[in-house]
Amino acid sequence: MTAPIVFEDVRLEGARPTAVSLTVPEHRAISAVGEVASGLDRLGPIALGLDAPDGGRALLFGKQVTAMSRRAALAFRRQAGYVPGGDGLLQNLSLADNVALPLQFGSPLSFREIRSRVRVILSAFRLADAGGLRPSEADDEQRRRAAFARALVFDPRLVILDQPFDGIGLGAAAELLDLARGGEAADGPRRAVLVTSQVLPDRLRSRFEERYRVTGGTLRPDP
Repeated sequence: MTAPIVFEDVRLEGARPTAVSLTVPEHRAISAVGEVASGLDRLGPIALGLDAPDGGRALLFGKQVTAMSRRAALAFRRQAGYVPGGDGLLQNLSLADNVALPLQFGSPLSFREIRSRVRVILSAFRLADAGGLRPSEADDEQRRRAAFARALVFDPRLVILDQPFDGIGLGAAAELLDLARGGEAADGPRRAVLVTSQVLPDRLRSRFEERYRVTGGTLRPDP
């Protein structure tokens, strides 16, 4: 089966240039840790075809998204959920409407069906009483939960998370990571997960089947 993500000698030019060769296979949660200057926060956008590497190439489910038409790329990306650094929520919409947005533009569901599905999702993410809040009215944890809920609304095969644990407690971080993993299959998490971060909480390390760290400008295994 085609790996969800393959980075082939991807070059990230910046304050401290970084080289990344990494495969994110099915049923694996993988962490990649490095300081801001390493540019690891670009890996998610590069995999999704929203950014271009400074060298090398990235494949999403065996395809270069940058080579697709805009319409084809939008449809293809629905196989992956993405939570950018911060949360990426639209400030003029409620948390519920942020979660509903991908369904409104990317599914054949009726308005009533979307609202019903969003209620179920908000409940699963412990946001049943916060759906009417706008991001500026919500706390850090509520916003992060809404960002995760929006990323998982299509039940994707792959989840890409940048700095996902910033500003939230360890309990909430562990719960959201479990939701991202999507339950357990015989050979690992049901979904593939890629986390890029500056720091990985020690108590979450065991929840990743593979861990990597930028050392000397190269991403290397971090036992």
